[in-house]
Amino acid sequence: MSIIDLRGPVPTSTPAPDRPRRRFSPARSRRWLRAHGLQLYAVVAFAYIFTPIAYVMVFSFNIPARSNIAWRGFTLANWENPCGAPEVCNAVGNSLKIGLSATLIATVLGTMIAFALSRYRFRGRTSTNLLIFLPMATPEVVLAASLLTLFLNLKVPLGFVTIVIAHVMFCISFVVVAVKARIAALDPRLEQAAADLYATEFETFRRITLPLLAPGIAGAALLAFSLSFDDFIITNFVSGNVNTFPKFVYVSAQRGIPAQAYVVGSFMFLLAMTIVLVVEAVRWRRSVKK
Repeated sequence: MSIIDLRGPVPTSTPAPDRPRRRFSPARSRRWLRAHGLQLYAVVAFAYIFTPIAYVMVFSFNIPARSNIAWRGFTLANWENPCGAPEVCNAVGNSLKIGLSATLIATVLGTMIAFALSRYRFRGRTSTNLLIFLPMATPEVVLAASLLTLFLNLKVPLGFVTIVIAHVMFCISFVVVAVKARIAALDPRLEQAAADLYATEFETFRRITLPLLAPGIAGAALLAFSLSFDDFIITNFVSGNVNTFPKFVYVSAQRGIPAQAYVVGSFMFLLAMTIVLVVEAVRWRRSVKK
């Protein structure tokens, strides 16, 4: 008896055809750029910003010589002795004193001006707003020459005091702008609720308004300090014989910037990054607890 195979013919395996290679398509390229353009731009922007900082940090570990341009080898001597170069620590100390003094004065005055412009209506308010923005819009060379002329006409000796006065003048504008933005974001119902609970104006300011404004005031103070510590043009005009860190770097550039200057710059950058990371960590913990 014969057995009939009902399965039919066994199919033979055929090799899979080769996939066609993708040709260049302008439409596909535009779609890719549209989808990844922001990430690509962010990478290029961060590389452009952080390349000089990375150069400074790397060459702070370079073996010191007359100039710190060519790499000669790795060493920790520059970090172990940051005052090895003449006048570098004296210049940094002067910049820190000037920056702290200007920041304290500018933050107090700028915060009060921001409150006056945001909460009160008075004659000349529009003109005051315009005057606040003038130091931000005026070129630093023009501002520095005007301040120098003013000090010379008033026969004020150039030095530490004139630098602080000049730095306070242009730092106030940035403090006012930062604090005004924070005041505008406040919910007025919180202060009204405090008044309904029989809190005095001082108690409302101390317990409600000031804690809510503290992040904006702290940010404005950090911005003012960085502007004061970093300023060179105005400082060079009104400093007299007082040497600051930007002036030290400018003068040293003619004969070779010492590696200790790179150490100071790297330390200031790492300190600023640490402050930012700590603030963000505290903010993240508070958001998680909520």
